Amino acid sequence: MKKIKYLLLLLTLYLRSTNIPAQQVLLEPEMLWKLGRVSMDDISADKKTLLYGITDMDIAANKGNRNLFIQDVNAATPKQLTTLDGSEWNARFTPDGKRVAFISKGNLWEVELDGTNAHKVSDLELSGFEFSPDGTKILYTADYKFGKTTTEKYPDLPYANARIYDDLMYRHWDHWEDEIASNVHYISYKDGQLNGEGKNIQKEPYDSPLAPHGSIDEISWSADSKYIAYTCKKKSGTEYALSTNSDIYLYELATGKTTNISEGIMGYDKSPKFSPDGKYVVWLSMERDGFEADKPRLMLAEVKNPKKTRTDITKSIDREADGPQWAPDSKKIYFLLNDQGTVQIAYYDLAISKIERLTSRLQNYNSILVGNGVIFAEKTTMTEPQEIVKIEADGTEKGFSNFNTTFWNTIKKPEVKKRMVKTKDGKEMLAWVIYPPDFDPSKKYPTLLYCQGGPQSTVNQFFSYRWNFDLMASKGYIVIAPNRRGLPSFGREWNDEISGDYGGKAMQDLLSAIDDISKEPYVDKNRRGAVGASFGGYSIFWLAGNHEKRFKTFIAHAGMFNITSWYGTTEEMFFANWDQKGPYWKKPVPKGYTKFTPHHFVDNWDTPILVIHGEKDFRVPVSEGMQAFNAARLKGIPARFLVFPEENHWIVQPQNSLLWQREFFGWLDKYLK
Repeated sequence: MKKIKYLLLLLTLYLRSTNIPAQQVLLEPEMLWKLGRVSMDDISADKKTLLYGITDMDIAANKGNRNLFIQDVNAATPKQLTTLDGSEWNARFTPDGKRVAFISKGNLWEVELDGTNAHKVSDLELSGFEFSPDGTKILYTADYKFGKTTTEKYPDLPYANARIYDDLMYRHWDHWEDEIASNVHYISYKDGQLNGEGKNIQKEPYDSPLAPHGSIDEISWSADSKYIAYTCKKKSGTEYALSTNSDIYLYELATGKTTNISEGIMGYDKSPKFSPDGKYVVWLSMERDGFEADKPRLMLAEVKNPKKTRTDITKSIDREADGPQWAPDSKKIYFLLNDQGTVQIAYYDLAISKIERLTSRLQNYNSILVGNGVIFAEKTTMTEPQEIVKIEADGTEKGFSNFNTTFWNTIKKPEVKKRMVKTKDGKEMLAWVIYPPDFDPSKKYPTLLYCQGGPQSTVNQFFSYRWNFDLMASKGYIVIAPNRRGLPSFGREWNDEISGDYGGKAMQDLLSAIDDISKEPYVDKNRRGAVGASFGGYSIFWLAGNHEKRFKTFIAHAGMFNITSWYGTTEEMFFANWDQKGPYWKKPVPKGYTKFTPHHFVDNWDTPILVIHGEKDFRVPVSEGMQAFNAARLKGIPARFLVFPEENHWIVQPQNSLLWQREFFGWLDKYLK
C-alpha cells in the first residue's frame, strides 16, 4: 500500500511539473485547493541541496498534509522523502548531513536522504528545534507549566468548569490563558539519538517564541555552540497587554548566565541570527514601544560586546526590513525589503557599510535561504501561487520548483496593472487594478473596491487562498486594491498616518480609489461593491455609513463596528492604545470613539451587507460582527451573518474556506450581476 501511495505521489508531481499544453479555463474556488503549497525548510551545510515541503489539501478530509522533498541546487526535479500520515515540518539536515530531522505529530523524527527508514527519534513533545553548529545538541521549544488550573486549585470540585483571572491577557488571539508557556530547552544529541534529560533554560511564565505567531526562527545558536539567543517578552498581565517590548536574551550554556543584549530598545526585538564566523549577531528591531507596526530595522552588534556596538544598519532606507540571512562567508547580510507594494531582496555589505538591492521585480519574495553564489526564495504574485526560485549573484531569476506549473497553465490569467491615484490631499497613491481574463474595454463590468486589513499590511504581490484577486477577476469583477494611508513599503510617514485617524485620510483614500477607477467607461457605476477583512472590515462598516450611494453591496469580515465596545473586549491593549491614542475614558476623548466609530453612522445605512466572523477571534471579538448584523436587520436592510464557531481571525479549514468563498461570491453575484 505504501509503495502504491508513493507511486501515485510521484505521478502527481510529474503531472504538476510537466509543460504539456492544456485548454485554459476560468479559476473556480475548488481549483485553489488543488495547488501544492510550497515552502522552504533548510539548505545543506555544503549549500548543494535544498530541503522543502509541499502541503496538499484534502477537501474531503478537511485537512492538509505536508510532505518533505530534497532537490540538488542544480537539478530539475526533487526527491520525495516522506509519505507519513500527517504533516512533517521544521525539517533540518542532521549535523553529519546524512539524514533529515523533522517534527511529526509533536515528536522528533529522522529519515535517510533516499527516503528510507523514517523513524521516531524520541517521544519528547516539542514545537520547534535547531541543531547546534557543532552537532552535539538540539535546542527545542516545549511547554512549561507554571501555574495551577481551577480544578487543581479546588480538587474537591472536579466537575466545576470555570476560569479565574486576576489580570489582563487572559486570552490571546484564539485561546484562553491556561497556565502554560512555551520555553526554550536544550538536550544532548549524537548519531540520531537524544541523550539525557532536556534542560529548560527559562523556567518562566513567558513565551519563547512570541505568542501567538512566533516560530523557531526567533531562537538561534551562536556559531561556537556556546550560547543560545532567544526572543522573549518578559512581562505579564496588564504590563504585557500594554507593551510590545520584547528582547533578545543570550544564554551561556557553561554558566547558565542570561544577558539581555537589546536592553534599552523599547519596541519589538526578535529573530537573532549569528554570523558564520561568530563575530556578529543581527536581529529585527522596532524603536517604539506599543507600536506593533513600527518600521522593522536590522540591528547589528558584535557578539563580544553587543550592547555597546549595536548599530541600525537600515537607518539610511525609509523602508521595512525582514528575514535577515547571512552569506556563508559572513561578508553580507541578505534580507527582504518592502518597497512600493512589492517585497524585494537586498543585502548589507559589511566591508563598505552599504545597502544594495539585488532585485526590482513585480513580485513578492516571501523568504530566503542563502547558498553559494545563489539565493533561494519563495516567490508569489497576485496571479501566481508560491514556488521556489533561484536568484543569481547578478539578480537574475531562474525557476526551481515547478509543482503547480502544468495545472496553473490551464487557468486563464487576469491582468494586473499599477495605477497611481491622486488622493484628496494631493498625494500619489499606488493602487493595483486586476482585470478579468479576456477583458474587453468596450464592455461594462461590476467593480470591487478591496479594502486591506492590518491596518498596517501592504497590498503587495501576495497570493491568498481566500482573498484571491485572480478568483475575483475570474468571476467577472474588476478589482481595485489601493495602498491607502497606513500601509508599509511607502515610507514611515505614510505608514504612521493611520494611527489615531482611522476614519480620516485612509477612508478618503479608499473613496479616491473607487472614484478614480470609476472614471473609466468599462466600470459600471451601478454595480460597484466594497469588500474587506479586519481593518478592511472596519473600512466596510465605515463606508456603509459614508459612501453617498457609491456602492450596491458590502462584505465585511472580522471588522470593528463599535470602537468603544471593541476596546473593552480585545486583548492586545498596546494595539488599541496606539491606534486609538488611548482608552475611551481618556480626556479629551480620542476621536476614534466619537468621530470615527462606524456604529455612529448606522442611521445612514441603506445598502445590503454580508457580515462574516469567527467565534474564536479574540482580537476583534465576534460581538462586533453581531452588532453590525443586528443593526442592518433592525433597519430593514438585507443582510446575512456568516459565523464560523471553530475559526479565529482567519478562516483556514478547507471546507470552511470553500463555504466562505461560495457565500462571498453568491452574495456579490446576487447584488452586482
